Amino acid sequence: MNIATLPTRHARYRGEHLAVVFKDQRLTYRAFNARINRLANAMLAAGICKGDKVATILPNCLELLELYWAAAKVGAVVVPSSTLLQAAGLKTLLNKSDCVMVVSAPSFAETLNAVRADVPSVSEGRWILVGETAPDGYVAYDTFVADSPDHEPPDAGIDLEDPYNIIYSSGTTGEPKGIVHSHRIRGNYGAIFASQWRMTPESVVMHAGSIVFNGAFLTLMPWMFVGCTYVLMPGFDAQQTIDVIERERVTHTILVPSQIVAIMNTPGFDAKRLESLEMLQTVGAPLHLEHKQRLIAALPNRFYELYGLTEGFMTVLDKYDVERKMASVGVPTPFNEMKIIGPDGTELPAGEPGEICGRGPMMMQGYYKRPDLTAEAVVDGWLRTGDIGYVDDDGFLYLVDRKKEMIISGGVNVFPRDIEEIAVEHLDVTEAAVFGVPDDKWGETPVGAVVLKPGTETSAEDIRAWVNARVEAKFQRLSDVVILDDMPRNVAGKTLKRDIKARYLGEA
Repeated sequence: MNIATLPTRHARYRGEHLAVVFKDQRLTYRAFNARINRLANAMLAAGICKGDKVATILPNCLELLELYWAAAKVGAVVVPSSTLLQAAGLKTLLNKSDCVMVVSAPSFAETLNAVRADVPSVSEGRWILVGETAPDGYVAYDTFVADSPDHEPPDAGIDLEDPYNIIYSSGTTGEPKGIVHSHRIRGNYGAIFASQWRMTPESVVMHAGSIVFNGAFLTLMPWMFVGCTYVLMPGFDAQQTIDVIERERVTHTILVPSQIVAIMNTPGFDAKRLESLEMLQTVGAPLHLEHKQRLIAALPNRFYELYGLTEGFMTVLDKYDVERKMASVGVPTPFNEMKIIGPDGTELPAGEPGEICGRGPMMMQGYYKRPDLTAEAVVDGWLRTGDIGYVDDDGFLYLVDRKKEMIISGGVNVFPRDIEEIAVEHLDVTEAAVFGVPDDKWGETPVGAVVLKPGTETSAEDIRAWVNARVEAKFQRLSDVVILDDMPRNVAGKTLKRDIKARYLGEA
C-alpha cells in the first residue's frame, strides 16, 4: 500500500480517461502509466535502488511528472530542486541530500558542469538531460528510456513509512532544510485534500506555478488519488491562465496571491471566462483583504485559503466560510489539531495571540540528517510554526504575522501585515511588503516596499503619508517607502522580504 499503486490502478480501471494535458500533449491514464513504467524500468536498469535519492532540476514538463511517479514505483526518493539555483547552492543541495542521480534540462547544463566534479555520489551515466540529444558527459532522457519496457516494474517492497521525497524549504527566513515526506504522508495529502477541495474523478485540475515546491502537492496528490485530469502549464502567464481555464473547463486551481492579483488586473478581465471554476485557492502567503473582497465579488463561492507549512500542519478557510470569516485562514484539516501557546508554552485562550502549533497525519518525518533542527521544530509531538496568530470563539485561526518578521519598535511589537493591509488599499498600489530596519532611537522602525499599478505616478513620499495617516498607532508609521518594479520571489512565489531589506540596507 503506497502512492505508487495509484497510476497503475487508474490505468487498469479507467485507462481511457484523460490524465494529463501539457501544451499540445494529451495523455490518457493508460498512456501516462506506460511512460511512467518506462522511466521506472530505466531507473532500475541504471542501478537505482529503493531509498536512493534522485534530484530533479527541471521546469514544469511531462518528464518531471513522470519522474514523481516512477520514483514512487521503484522506491526512490525524489529531491525536487529549483532551476533558479546557482552553482554553489546546487552543489550544497546535491551533497546534503546524498543524491545519486540528477535529471535536469539542457539549459541548466552549464550550471551542472560547474558542480559535477564536487558531487562524487552521482556517477557517470546518471546525469540525465531532458530531450532527444545531450552534450558529452550527459545522457539524453529519450535515450535513457528508449529501450525500456512499459510493463509494471517489480514490486519494490515499499512500506508506507518509507520516504518518498525531500522538499527543501524555500528559505524565506534562513537556510533551506530538507523536509522528508513518506508515502503515508503523501497518501494523506491525496485523501484529505481531495475531500477538502470537493474533488471528484470528473474534476479538471490546473497548475500554473512550479511543481517543485510543496504547494503543488496540494492538488497534485488529490489529482492522482481520485484519477481526474491534470492540466500542467509551462509557467504562469495571467492571460494564458485565463484562456486555459476557459478552454479546458478547469474546476480546481491553486495560485499564489501575486498571480491572483495579476489575473484580476489583466486588461479585459471577465469573471465569466472563469465560470467553470469550483475552487480558486491561494497558498504561500495571505491574500490581502482588499484583493480578497474583489475576487469574491467576481467569483463567489469558489475561494479557498490555505495556511500551512511544508513541515506538515495546515488550516483551510472553506469557500462557504469565507463571507463570515473573511480575515481568517480557517480551521485545521481533518485529523489535525491546533493550539496557540505563549512564551512559557502554555495554551492561550481565544482572542489572545501566540505561537501557532499543530500536529497531525501530514507532519514531516523530520529534517533530513538534522535531528537537532527536528527537535527544535517538533516539541512533544507538536510542530512549532514560528508564526503568530489567535483563534476566535469558533476556533477559526487568524494570522498576525511571522514571529521572525515581527518588528520591535520602542519595545512595542509591530506586525508588518497590519501595515501591508492598509498599504494595498491605496488605489495605485498592487502589492506591499513591510520590514523592519535598525533605528538609533526606536531600535527598529518599519519601512514599506510597494509595487505600483502600471501608468501611475504616485511618489514614495505620497504613499508613506497616505499610509501613516491611516495606521492605528504611531509606532506603525512607516519611516520610509521604496517603489519596486516587482517583488523578489522564490520559486514558490513567496515574497522574499529579507532580499528587499538587504537591498535597502545596501547589503545585497
